[in-house]
Amino acid sequence: MDILLTYVVPAIHVVLCLFLITVVLLQTGKGADMGAVFGGGSQTLFGSGGAGNFLTRLTTGMAMGFMLTALILTYGSRRAATSDLLDRLPVAAPIAPPAGAPVPGPGATAEPPATEGEPVVPVEPAPPAAEAPAGEPAPATP
Repeated sequence: MDILLTYVVPAIHVVLCLFLITVVLLQTGKGADMGAVFGGGSQTLFGSGGAGNFLTRLTTGMAMGFMLTALILTYGSRRAATSDLLDRLPVAAPIAPPAGAPVPGPGATAEPPATEGEPVVPVEPAPPAAEAPAGEPAPATP
């Protein structure tokens, strides 16, 4: 069914559109004889009965087919997509540090990089301040 709505109906729609344009351009206008452009009157092109009745019926048939295929294409495009593009995006992974770089542990602070010839001294986080009982001043930290 999807192949029919994707390839066959649009192809028929385009062909009907081109035939409808051609049939409308072949008809004679009021006051101007367009059939003369094709080397003679339209009476001789379409037989002794004239082109009026034949081209009118052909135009009506082409217009009905064009409108029918347009409605079918509209119905086919009405179906909602089952997924959205944003739903298909991958979840962002955490960024890994470069290879060979030390990974800080929990509670670690950022250290400035050591320069050449200078010893690396790890910085330890300060211990949390002890809570003083009510009424006593808190002990001073050095």
